[in-house]
Amino acid sequence: RVQLEESGGGAVPSGGSLRLSCVASAYTPCVAWFRQAPGKEREGVALRIVASYLTYYTDFVKGRFTISRDNAKNTLYLQMNNLKPEDTAMYYCAATRIGCDSASWREGRSYDYWGQGTQVTVSS
Repeated sequence: RVQLEESGGGAVPSGGSLRLSCVASAYTPCVAWFRQAPGKEREGVALRIVASYLTYYTDFVKGRFTISRDNAKNTLYLQMNNLKPEDTAMYYCAATRIGCDSASWREGRSYDYWGQGTQVTVSS
């Protein structure tokens, strides 16, 4: 079983930046960031397909967030700039066992492994 461990969350003012990290215990073909705010459903934020280096973002973070991966370290990152109060949520790293596709990457059920999450709080 692959283990994922997130870090890097914190509290920042609106307009601030954070970089989240997710260390995986083994290689996985697709890795993604999700988030869940209190009282809201979990939503996909960004996807990285490891072999092809392709990335996908949900509309509300395009231009502000960047997903990247250090292959040598099996570590996924999420650079978050120009943070807004509505970005406040628990952020989770997720990974697949055998692959993914661009049509279903936002669906949590597409992923086999999940981290425990790291809290991001943005104040206005």
